[in-house]
Amino acid sequence: MRLFQIYFSPTGGTKKIVDIMSKSWDCEKTEIDLSNSLEDFSGFVFNENDVCIVAAPVFGGRVPMPAIPNIRKLKGNGAKAVLIAVYGNRAYEDALLELKDTASLAGFCCVAGVAAVAQHSIMNQFAAGRPDLRDEEELIEFSERIKGITEQNTVESELWVPGNDPYKEYKVVPVIPETGEECNQCGLCAEECPAGAIPKENPMLTEPEKCISCMRCVVICPQKARYADEGLVEMMSKRLGEVCSVRKESELFLLDFVEE
Repeated sequence: MRLFQIYFSPTGGTKKIVDIMSKSWDCEKTEIDLSNSLEDFSGFVFNENDVCIVAAPVFGGRVPMPAIPNIRKLKGNGAKAVLIAVYGNRAYEDALLELKDTASLAGFCCVAGVAAVAQHSIMNQFAAGRPDLRDEEELIEFSERIKGITEQNTVESELWVPGNDPYKEYKVVPVIPETGEECNQCGLCAEECPAGAIPKENPMLTEPEKCISCMRCVVICPQKARYADEGLVEMMSKRLGEVCSVRKESELFLLDFVEE
């Protein structure tokens, strides 16, 4: 058996969740970064003996737009998929269902869904420090239960996860990172942008029609020259303060099995 850690994680929060849940499997492990815009994901072919953790953050209740076509290019061939939607303590809405539908169309057998919380990528005060120790203990318990399911020889039904179809309209948070005078135009942000929103010939710019406000460029900039507008972030924080301030817990959804 092989375990594949497949994730879209612009600022690292989703990858932290994936790393925690992967601890339960003692086998060959391979990481696949869906945010790599230069990768040809059609070359990844799995089989029914593989377990694939497929994880993405939640942007406005949906899976980030660039992640969807990359998941579709994967060739599941009946591999068991563990789906994880990671959100910043507001709500995950239709993201887990969208993730399940996309993975199913790619040929995966979806056996479990997890909604987990990580520190908000824009408003860092929400879910600050998460996943924390309490989260880790719960996620490891989830993964042990999921591992038991992946080892069963059973006839499976369809995994149920919450969400609406049609999904809610895709709208990203309108926070377009700006560039300060510290920028030395090293080009790392343009190279790493999963949406291709930063021109390589002029990395001081950001194309607003392409930007998904994932904050990857802000986090990885070695000069700390990229930043989000503080006034806009403060305004959004006040608007979401009440709903984001109450701690949300991880949720687990498992496939119902019928014994052969």
